[in-house]
Amino acid sequence: MESLAVPAAEVDASTLTPRRIVAELDKFVVGQDAAKRAVAVALRNRWRRLRAPEGMRDEITPANIIMIGPTGVGKTEIARRLAKLTGAPFVKVEATKFTEVGYVGRDVESMVRDLVDLAVTQAKEAQAVRVQDKAREHAVERVLDLLLPSSKPKKPIGMPGLGFPTPMPESEAASEMDDPGGKTRERFREMLHRGSLDEREVEVDVTLDKTTNLQMFGPMGMEEMGINLQEMLGGMGKKRQKRRVKVPEALDLLTQEEAQKLVDQEAARAEALQRVEQAGIVFIDEIDKVAGGSRSQAGGSGPDVSREGVQRDLLPIVEGSTVMTKHGAVKTDHILFIASGAFHVSKPADLIPELQGRFPIRVELDSLTEADFVQILTEPENALTKQYGALFASEGVELAFTPEAVQEVARIAAQVNAEVENIGARRLHTILTTLLEDLLFDLPDGDHGERIEISAETVRQQLQDIVEDRDLSQYVL
Repeated sequence: MESLAVPAAEVDASTLTPRRIVAELDKFVVGQDAAKRAVAVALRNRWRRLRAPEGMRDEITPANIIMIGPTGVGKTEIARRLAKLTGAPFVKVEATKFTEVGYVGRDVESMVRDLVDLAVTQAKEAQAVRVQDKAREHAVERVLDLLLPSSKPKKPIGMPGLGFPTPMPESEAASEMDDPGGKTRERFREMLHRGSLDEREVEVDVTLDKTTNLQMFGPMGMEEMGINLQEMLGGMGKKRQKRRVKVPEALDLLTQEEAQKLVDQEAARAEALQRVEQAGIVFIDEIDKVAGGSRSQAGGSGPDVSREGVQRDLLPIVEGSTVMTKHGAVKTDHILFIASGAFHVSKPADLIPELQGRFPIRVELDSLTEADFVQILTEPENALTKQYGALFASEGVELAFTPEAVQEVARIAAQVNAEVENIGARRLHTILTTLLEDLLFDLPDGDHGERIEISAETVRQQLQDIVEDRDLSQYVL
């Protein structure tokens, strides 16, 4: 029976209005308002569908999105941040990694299997967090068992063929009388909670996962058959090993082990399958690389021969079909597909018409300007200047960029993109790496003081020669 309850990933989706989604995306992605609005509406529509009349829910299909724009302008980042914002199962795949059925390589259904595997892992981790307190209690008891001799009465050892039991060893009999009422155990429990036993060492058994990675190649390999070889082999890949560790580490290790025991595997799988079907997001990058060329080369050969075949294999997945995975059957009808591509050589019209129809929302992303680069360097929470500031701070040095320096870096990035190759915001990575390379190398040994300020003149001195030399900038920047 299919459950249409609100998935765990969307429990708080009522507060995720399109405006709030765009505001959250603005913290990490500069510009591209049209793309942000499109994904925000698509996400909100999923929440709306689950609250539509029951007879209408299955009829409301997601409006899949295709993003068109040059590399480095934020296509992938928008989709990735969207998934993080909702906690939805999310997988990013490259269209060029797939081949038509019958060729050696990954088939398109593997993207759904990857999504399910990820969702199952998320569901198990979420369950492990929920049972953490109980797991900690169990771990405490196990640590106390390691710190104290057993207080449980031992059964007498019987002699085969005789009616007389062997007496209990004196040491064990003595331990039975040493701790009446478990007072010693309770005293140790208090010491454990206070941290008085943190320097004590205990010997614990830990599980080592030494699973053999077996893989079968070809179109009918293990991946395509959906067989979980590890489950077939059971625990053959797991081995117990004794380790001597201090009490806090023992508590952590045993808490993790106890949490895994308390996780309901079947419930986690059921929750994961539901979340994939109702909230899953698949981001297909480089979709333009499987568009065009094949129809004009009908009957041809070479690396492009299966491009249209990949599109035809994608079609039923995007339209809605049932994919068999090792965790169970998954319907793809309500998975949100977001495709992206630069479409420098080809264009969206080069996709087969049926696939075009399954991506009704098309959004063009703008090339980044010098003003955009200034914003990217300073405003987002993960801005590159802030990242490098954190790296310098780890060495006890404050890194500061003057506004003029930021403007100069942005100008050079825009210039090199225009003259060499437009790789969008990724150009900022190469420019800042080249600019700060010497400082990063000398930082641990040099005497730079507590603050280093990067000025516009510093940027020009470090980069001007490279920028002016077209051949050199092509390789360095």
